[in-house]
Amino acid sequence: MIHQQTIRPQKLFFASCVALLATSMTFAIRANLIEELGNNFKINPTDMGLVLGTAFWGFTLSMMFGGFLCDILGMKKLLIIAFIGHVLGIVLTIFASGFWSLFISTLFIGIANGMVEAACNPLVASLYPNAKTAKLNQLHVWFPGGIVIGGLLAFALQSVHIPWQFQVASILVPTALYGFLFVNETFPVTERVSSGISTEAMVKACTRPLFIIMVFCMLLTAATELGTNQWITALLSNVGVPSILLLVFINGLMAIGRSLAGEVVHKLSPLGMLLFSALFSAIGLSLLAHTSGGLSFVAAAIFAVGICFFWPTMLGFVSEYLPKTGALGLSIMGGAGMLSVSFILPYIGYLYEANTIAQLPAGTQLKALQAAAAGTQEFVLLKSAQLVAGAQTLQWVAILPCVLIVVFGVLFLNRKQIQS
Repeated sequence: MIHQQTIRPQKLFFASCVALLATSMTFAIRANLIEELGNNFKINPTDMGLVLGTAFWGFTLSMMFGGFLCDILGMKKLLIIAFIGHVLGIVLTIFASGFWSLFISTLFIGIANGMVEAACNPLVASLYPNAKTAKLNQLHVWFPGGIVIGGLLAFALQSVHIPWQFQVASILVPTALYGFLFVNETFPVTERVSSGISTEAMVKACTRPLFIIMVFCMLLTAATELGTNQWITALLSNVGVPSILLLVFINGLMAIGRSLAGEVVHKLSPLGMLLFSALFSAIGLSLLAHTSGGLSFVAAAIFAVGICFFWPTMLGFVSEYLPKTGALGLSIMGGAGMLSVSFILPYIGYLYEANTIAQLPAGTQLKALQAAAAGTQEFVLLKSAQLVAGAQTLQWVAILPCVLIVVFGVLFLNRKQIQS
C-alpha cells in the first residue's frame, strides 16, 4: 500500500461531519428512549438522569485529556479511540440489563463522543485558519443534523413497534463510515504546533480572564442547549403533539441555521451572535413552558433559533480571539460544556419528578401511577401532573440564558477592547 502524504481538507472535513453525525445520533436515540428504558429496567427519572449524565462525564474526561493528547498522539489516534469507544458502547447498550450496564455502556459512548470533538474541532481549525467560526458552524450542522436523522429513525421504528435495540444499533452505520473514511488519510499538525506556540504559552493563555469568562458561559450555553434537548421528549410528552417530532423540528432548524452561519457571522460578529442566541433561547424556553399543540412548534422554532449558534460560536470565538489557547482551549471549552450537562441532566430529572409529585394528591404513589394502564383515571391523573411538571421544569431552565444575556451584553458593549 502506498503511504498517502497529501492532506485532503475536503475529505477530512466530510469525515469529521460523519463522525459528528454518529455522535449526535447517540443523543437523539438516547433522548427518545428515556421513558422506555426507565420503564423496562425500573429506573426512576432521577436515576435515568444519572445514566444520561454519564455520557457527559465520559465526554468531559476524554475532551480534557484529548486537549493534551491531541498534540502528542495526533488527531488520527484520538479518532481511533473514538471508533473503538463507539462500537463498545453501542454493543454493550444493546445487551444492557439494568442501571449499571446502561451506566457503563453510556460512559463508553460519552468517551467516544468526547474524542470526536477533541480531534475534529482542532482539525477543522487547522484546515481552515481563515474561516474558523464559519467552518466550525458548518461542521456542527451535523450535530443537530444527526439528531434529526436519529430522531426520525427512532420515531419510525417506534411507530411500527421495532425493539429499541434496533434504534441503538443504527448508530453503527455512521460509526463504520467515519472509521473507513479516516483510516487512510494523512492529518495535519494542530494550528498551535504549526505556529510554534509552546505548551507553556498555551497553558498560560488558558488562564486569561476572558478565557475564564467564556468557560463560565460555556457551562450555561451547553446546559441550555443539550440539557433541554436530552429531556425535551419527556418534558413535553403531554402537550398534544409527538415530542420526538418537536426535537427533530428544533434540530432541523438548527442544522439550517448553522449551514448559513458564515452570513450571520459577517453581519453580527461572534459576540453579536451569542447575545442574540441568549435572548432567543430565554424567550423560546418560556414559550415552550406555556404552549401546547401546534403552538409548541412556534415556541420550538424560537428556541431553535436561540440555541442554534451557541456551541460552535463559543468554540469559534475562543479560536479566533484567543488562538494561543490552541487545542487545549477548545477541549477545555467542550469539556466544560459537557461537564455542565452531566450536572444539569440529573437535576432536571429530579425537578421533573419532584414537580410531578407536587401536582398529585397527597399520599399518591408515583410508581403506582406509572404502572397504570392507558385510559384509566390514574393514567389521566399522571399525565396531567406531568404536563404541569414539564412546564415548570422548562421555566426553571430559562433562567440560564437570562444570565447569559447579561454576560454577553457586557462583553458586546466592550467588544472593541476585546478585539484589540
